[in-house]
Amino acid sequence: MAEIQYNATGRRKTSVARVTMTAGDGQIIVNNKPADVYFPRETLRMVIRQPIELAGITGKYNVSATVTGGGLTGQAGAVRHGIARAIVDMNSDLRVRLKKEGFLRRDPREKERKKYGQKGARKRFQFSKR
Repeated sequence: MAEIQYNATGRRKTSVARVTMTAGDGQIIVNNKPADVYFPRETLRMVIRQPIELAGITGKYNVSATVTGGGLTGQAGAVRHGIARAIVDMNSDLRVRLKKEGFLRRDPREKERKKYGQKGARKRFQFSKR
């Protein structure tokens, strides 16, 4: 019999994560590395564990994620989004709790583009009267 797996896609900033959840002992693998190795900061590791802890399935499912684009913070957010979506795919009763915490919402904040004739998106060149 084939093992049941739940797949989902998570996104944040310019990062995209493909997440697969299977029954297991709670291992989290990101890009073929343990999450503790891939995400050096404890805050990032905490972010990806949030939906698992909220759903109360800590230690029951293995998570495998492939994430591309962006930096570590965006990638952690994308993995969290993907895990939350996979949990809803697994058990739709948890949707209300995850939605209330905001884990199912794709964070729409993106970097604002640099404008021509300016130093950055909002910053201007120094004004000189004379």
